[in-house]
Amino acid sequence: MTRDILIHELNSIEEFFNRSTRPLTEEHSNYKPHAGLYTVAQQVAHAAKTVEWLVDGALSPSGFDMNFEEHIAETMTFTSLEAARARLKSAFEHARKAVTDNPDVWKTAFPENPIMGGPKANAIYACTDHTAHHRGALTVYSRLLGLVPPMPYMEM
Repeated sequence: MTRDILIHELNSIEEFFNRSTRPLTEEHSNYKPHAGLYTVAQQVAHAAKTVEWLVDGALSPSGFDMNFEEHIAETMTFTSLEAARARLKSAFEHARKAVTDNPDVWKTAFPENPIMGGPKANAIYACTDHTAHHRGALTVYSRLLGLVPPMPYMEM
């Protein structure tokens, strides 16, 4: 769990997400396939918020911010894919800085909490799982829009 490994993981997560969602453009910002689902912009904003939430929760002495209603309300304000992508970029920059500035913290164990245990590096790996879930949902959105998402693991 070295700094370089965690930074590589964050870079890969961001790159895979961006590649998978590349066909989606600003005109698709408010598309959602069904009432009650996040829009394209909200999916990306939620992914960004969760990267921040996981990293901040790992570093905070008080643990994870459990005010999910507030987090959802913030996500629901996004109507622009460009703004959501900017937030995602900022979230990954924040995460890389957190890893770089606190290299030893990621090896320490989480205190008991309702979210996760083990070393705090698990928060970075949770970013992998969570963003994979949302990039998968967004590839379905792309298909429903008649777009073809590229393979995320290969540069096209």
